[in-house]
Amino acid sequence: MSEFSPAATEQETRNAREPEVWAEGGSQGGQAASIQGRKARSLQAGQAAIIQVRNLEKTYSTARGELTLFRGLNLQIQEGEMVAIVGQSGAGKTTLLHILGALDAPTAGEVCCVSTNVAKLSPHEAAAFRNREIGYVWQFHYLLPEFTALENVAMPLMARGVRKPEALRVAANWLKEVGLDARGEHRPGELSGGEQQRVALARALVNKPRLLLADEPTGDLDEATANRVFEMVERLHQSHHLTSILVTHNLDLAARCTRVLRLESGRLAAL
Repeated sequence: MSEFSPAATEQETRNAREPEVWAEGGSQGGQAASIQGRKARSLQAGQAAIIQVRNLEKTYSTARGELTLFRGLNLQIQEGEMVAIVGQSGAGKTTLLHILGALDAPTAGEVCCVSTNVAKLSPHEAAAFRNREIGYVWQFHYLLPEFTALENVAMPLMARGVRKPEALRVAANWLKEVGLDARGEHRPGELSGGEQQRVALARALVNKPRLLLADEPTGDLDEATANRVFEMVERLHQSHHLTSILVTHNLDLAARCTRVLRLESGRLAAL
């Protein structure tokens, strides 16, 4: 029997993975009332920080010497928040997401993400953590061109040990949720840019992660398509009780999030 139980509810799954507290204290479309309501609910519900970063440093060695992206960076994100990170190109926004998602390691500092000290994970542990707890959506969809949309969405489940028939069944439900149930047998090259990104979003969430990390998820899309994809991210964030961090250059979309932070000179500041 696979470790995936389709009979288990999403809330039961979350209750079984209740986060360790590190904190020191405790609808679609961007409608103003909806945004304010979401912000209020997040502040009320977010008693424990799902992400706690303390004194983060990240330094790279280059031919011209050491390059320091972060020094003394601190970040706390409450469960249920939808946080936008903005900043100039090269400021380190993608690197920060990589560190939060156990794709890169900090030079120094503490990084607690979903009750796990990700800075101390081995490569094998980091891979298991990502598959279990993190959903990623990048600017480029990174779908495998030789597989159908349905198969692409099912990949994280099969990597987790779910048998293919069950993985495809669950993937089909996620394609339906992003409005692409009729496109499951199409390969990525047969889909529009917006459809490809919606497949990538379904793939990111198929394992029911607690945290969604999105790096310029609408950056390659025209304005109308970008707005529709962002509306879908907002809807899924709420309906699946996610904590979401989005890197974006689009300040209008960022303003629809719970909070907006600017990354500049290695530090985060609220906008």
